[in-house]
Amino acid sequence: MNLPNKLTLARVFMIPVFLFFLLNQKDFLPFNIPAIEPYCKWIALGIFILAAITDALDGKIARKYNLVTNFGKFMDPLADKLLVNLALIGLMALGKVNIWLVMIIIARDFIISGFRLVAAEKGSVIAASIWGKVKTAAQMVMVCFLIMDISQIRVVGIVLQWLVCLLTIFSLVDYLVKNRGVLKEVD
Repeated sequence: MNLPNKLTLARVFMIPVFLFFLLNQKDFLPFNIPAIEPYCKWIALGIFILAAITDALDGKIARKYNLVTNFGKFMDPLADKLLVNLALIGLMALGKVNIWLVMIIIARDFIISGFRLVAAEKGSVIAASIWGKVKTAAQMVMVCFLIMDISQIRVVGIVLQWLVCLLTIFSLVDYLVKNRGVLKEVD
């Protein structure tokens, strides 16, 4: 278990803590703690930012020090999808993000994951594209703005939702076009 893999696991373990504070803003949890409620969105934001930083660090460290492992190749994108998708579902429950955007993002992630499984079965590895990375970064920035939910910058969250939607669709098309040979090999 090297440092990049530990950072990936730390990100996974941060998710339930993040969700606890995100959802403690309303009466979604059976054990709501009113004393910390005014600070919950800021604590959730801090945890989310920390988790996003581990996403940036684990890959850089793994590549720089040649610590790339099969575990990391599998868990890093899974941890990213868990973090972003569960954050979006939590924000949807709070009424801060549109359901259509969450459905598009989750559908794209399922399609790409299925595509990667088919490619792996054929002995191919589909690496993350630059558009997938840009999409993930934009999603993380959008989530931060939606968590803050400050009325003076609410329009930024709305613009980011449209940008993320376009990047999500574009990155899906990019993956499918660049890797269409994988589909030709399917029996």
